[in-house]
Amino acid sequence: MLFCSLPFCLFFLIVFVTYWILPWRAGRVYLLLAASFYFYAAWNQWLALLLTASALLDYFLARGMEDWSAPRVRKLLLLLSLAGNLGLLCYFKYANFFLRSLEECAASAGFQMLLPTLRVILPVGISFYTFEAINYTVDVYRRKMHAERNLAHFLLFILFFPHLMAGPIVRARDFLPQVHRRKRFSWLRAHTGILLIILGVIKKMGVADRIALYVDPVFADPGAFNSIALWSAAVGYALQVYCDFSGYSDMALGLAHLLGYHLARNFKLPFLSANLAEFWQRWHTSLSTWIRDYLFIPLGGSHGSRGQTARNVLLTMALCGLWHGANWNCVLWGFLTGVLLVIHSYFARWCRQRPRLDAALRTRTGTAGRVALTFAVFCLTMGIFRSQGLANAGVMLAGMLAPVRGADLTLPAFGLYLTFALVALAHALGWRDRWLTLWRSLPSMARGLALGSAVTAVVVLAPSASKAFIYFQF
Repeated sequence: MLFCSLPFCLFFLIVFVTYWILPWRAGRVYLLLAASFYFYAAWNQWLALLLTASALLDYFLARGMEDWSAPRVRKLLLLLSLAGNLGLLCYFKYANFFLRSLEECAASAGFQMLLPTLRVILPVGISFYTFEAINYTVDVYRRKMHAERNLAHFLLFILFFPHLMAGPIVRARDFLPQVHRRKRFSWLRAHTGILLIILGVIKKMGVADRIALYVDPVFADPGAFNSIALWSAAVGYALQVYCDFSGYSDMALGLAHLLGYHLARNFKLPFLSANLAEFWQRWHTSLSTWIRDYLFIPLGGSHGSRGQTARNVLLTMALCGLWHGANWNCVLWGFLTGVLLVIHSYFARWCRQRPRLDAALRTRTGTAGRVALTFAVFCLTMGIFRSQGLANAGVMLAGMLAPVRGADLTLPAFGLYLTFALVALAHALGWRDRWLTLWRSLPSMARGLALGSAVTAVVVLAPSASKAFIYFQF
């Protein structure tokens, strides 16, 4: 059930009304737990059972880590939890990728190898709830939090349907205290939730789905298009994936608010970033902080030499790329992003030794230039990320870096460029919360008219067939 579909609206309306009618806190928890299981089972009931079984294993292993004091036993239980979660992730998401890669390596070496192809269905959102389970068991092992004793509360942490499919990646120590807390309906909070849902729908249906009409034909055959079309498609995909994923996150936050829960903000106007390091502090923050705390720092972080730090960055980002997709395009994208982050760190250190240059780069003009360059570099990396295979990625990058002739966009470009301008305007209004000041200054009637006009525009502009959220595949 997609958030912006009629079946989900009916489902959530029933859950919402029943939830606030129930006077018992435990009853509300069980209602949300049952609704979350049904939400996932509506797609695949067997995978919903598998997800629940995996969560049960983590629950009992964490209880064991809390109850046992022997270091070896606690470490063994942690390893069992990691093996279970990562084993399921590797089997469902990466097994066929590794088998195909092994066949290709053998073929390149002159050996004929026929390996079976596993007939598996990728569970939607497996990368997200795997990371949530890992953060819980690792934090219990590190004694940063106590193991949850209430099974229903723990299962709700994993299964809570607003963030189940595509995040944001929730930390157990942030979510579980909210389950215990008594909740009272708040009109102010409901108003905030509804605004977030409307904003998410506008981003998803009015922007992301419409941009896809321009982007998909170009990435399907990049060799047939000219450089302007290739750049337009790369910029379009950068905005598409942003509006699609941040739109989902906005809706997830809004739905959670309507049920009395708070989820962490996942995007902080990333296209205003002045460098790639800042970009990753603004883009998909729940993932970037997760890989920092549970991957980069355990590898050694930035405490070693420059070479060791660079190695840790490259390995972390390559694994981050693999997390995004079981193909070499994603691995290459992650590794290239790591290279760019290392280059930025060296360049930033070099600039700090030259105060005049550093001051010039921090002026308004210098900052605007750095923001534009960061966005352009990100769009280049999106050419690799979105392409279908490494060969198409090479064609895409070659056409973006050197002028090539070919066809124009398959649709009139005016609509795409107008969308670019609207997203840029939204970022400008979002800078230092200018939109909030403007919004509060408007009378209630004007606010209602603005929201109604935006929803009407979405209904008119949205394609007839809504696309699934991009991050469902991750």
